[in-house]
Amino acid sequence: MLDMATLNTLGIRPPNVVMDLERLGTLSASRLSFTRCLLRQMARQRWQITTQRFDLDREGYGSAIYRLQTPNGRYHIVIFSQELTEEKRSDRVIADAWDLTFGVVEGDVEDALMESLAENLPLQEAGRQHPQLLVISRANKSKRNFEHFVEQLASGEQPNPQDLKTAGYLYRTTAVYGNGKFGIKDYFRLRDNLDFRQPFAAQMIALYVLRQFSIDQLEHIAENRAPDTAIKLNSDIQRFIGIGNSTGLGMAPFLINHPLLINHWIHCREQALAIAKVSTVDEAMQNRFVSLCVRALGYYMESDIEDHDQAERNRIVISELETVVSWLQQVPCEDTLWYQLTDWAEAALSLETQELLNSLLIELCPEAVEQLEDDQLVEESMELIPDMPLIQLKQIIETQFDWALSQDLDEPDERYWFWYRSIEKEEPRLGVRGVDQGVEKELSLAIGPRVQEVYKLVSEYLEDNATAVTIEFLMGQPRIVDAVRRIQSMSNTAYGEIRGNLWHRNMKPMHLLRTKLAFLGASRFDPLGDRWVRVTFFQGAPSIAELNAEPLDLVEFDDWSFVNAPNIQERCP
Repeated sequence: MLDMATLNTLGIRPPNVVMDLERLGTLSASRLSFTRCLLRQMARQRWQITTQRFDLDREGYGSAIYRLQTPNGRYHIVIFSQELTEEKRSDRVIADAWDLTFGVVEGDVEDALMESLAENLPLQEAGRQHPQLLVISRANKSKRNFEHFVEQLASGEQPNPQDLKTAGYLYRTTAVYGNGKFGIKDYFRLRDNLDFRQPFAAQMIALYVLRQFSIDQLEHIAENRAPDTAIKLNSDIQRFIGIGNSTGLGMAPFLINHPLLINHWIHCREQALAIAKVSTVDEAMQNRFVSLCVRALGYYMESDIEDHDQAERNRIVISELETVVSWLQQVPCEDTLWYQLTDWAEAALSLETQELLNSLLIELCPEAVEQLEDDQLVEESMELIPDMPLIQLKQIIETQFDWALSQDLDEPDERYWFWYRSIEKEEPRLGVRGVDQGVEKELSLAIGPRVQEVYKLVSEYLEDNATAVTIEFLMGQPRIVDAVRRIQSMSNTAYGEIRGNLWHRNMKPMHLLRTKLAFLGASRFDPLGDRWVRVTFFQGAPSIAELNAEPLDLVEFDDWSFVNAPNIQERCP
């Protein structure tokens, strides 16, 4: 990473701005999102994906295997499709049956392994999963789109791409498990894997191939239903199909529990933005940015969001983005153009529009941004510094955790919520303090209160032990060792700690969910209340056929953010 002096010269934003929880909750996907990073890697290294098995009956039930060949290894994505009754259909994590289940296998799939997968993958958490699996997941069909698209293709007509503006997918996943869960391969065993070292790369390849299966299955069912009239899905519509995901509070703790990783993700994004703002401004670059804004404008105008609050935020983005486009088309092409734009945005536009513009600016410097990809990796290790003078620990808290000390935890609204883990699925939940049961099982997700506790104990100890070192203090306070370790480890970072009180009555868990999903590469955020959200991955991304064709122009191959619906003039083949 660039050193802080260089970053300050570039104008990198301070953590008190960047790490504001409400701002984080407006982030959009960017060139550094993991879906984009993965597809660039696949194209650069000429990965190939082929169908090895497609054993489905007339209704699309059965199994399929897709082979992924990279320069470094071979993998297989194994998919099982089954009939699911409506009474068993659920997107909740507590479901125990799905339209399909799938997994990413490292190496070949021999007969014995396939038998094991067929027995256990459909059971998901309840199964005995094989250590050769890198990822397991499950998905349900889109009730809006899947059967309707089958009927259209079977009758010889192309579906209307506008049908994808609310739910931009044929399948929606409900969980994508990696990192050693339920017996699959541990993450640490992937650290030296050149294919899947990047964050969440194995999970993203599973979704990318599932997208292709959804199209293949769709065409297969239509062909069997009406062999004389059925047609293939238009390639532009295929590109416009993504993979859905619905997720809830289970994702929220990740940002809190991995502060070093989050620091690197956000640090890279802020570097990319700083580099973009000082990049050369010429007429071509100005026109390029206008075209990106126009495309984003079309994306927001086409997004049919059911959540009222998010729909209103999108409406504001549309209005403000129209103003931005008009301004850009009139202002002179000056070296300070991007600073003028971002300064104006910060002063006059909504947070959502500000961060959208920042994501679009990052698109302007592809080569510089791609050099930051590997910086998103980090060995997460928090080390205790036992010989640190205790007065230094106190100073660190006062200077770098002042945001935590400013929280008035005596106020009822400041300690309204508590986080706990449900017995049912061991998933995080929110309870109202003093009203709901379970406070004795509270999770230590709110960092501010923990910092305040450490600060109070340190200050009291220093009154009688002015020259003490940290370990002397901790000998009598073993319960807070982990909090002290975190404070010491994070003292050398800028962006690891979210500056918000996770107990506060007005805290919105959706901000936590959206932050992580934006880095993963999600689009079309459609919350269901404040604790559940539907999103789409890979909508607009190049197809497997385009990848297998080994594209020469990788910049063009990667240019698929904020996709607009294709204009299909002819609704027939």
